[in-house]
Amino acid sequence: MADTEDKAVRIELAQLRQEHRDLDAAVEALSVAGNADALQMQRLKKKKLLIKDRISSLEDQLFPDIIA
Repeated sequence: MADTEDKAVRIELAQLRQEHRDLDAAVEALSVAGNADALQMQRLKKKKLLIKDRISSLEDQLFPDIIA
């Protein structure tokens, strides 16, 4: 992987991790409020899961499993 590609992946990874943390905080805030809309909670959790999958994919690009 070229240095520019590596840097771009690391930047995207950092942004996705921040977005995942923000969504986690939003889900927590809605659940604490007690008047959480079930559909909204479901959408936020689904988005979190998609972001987590993308994070895993990017991490695999940066740190591939090498079986020796």
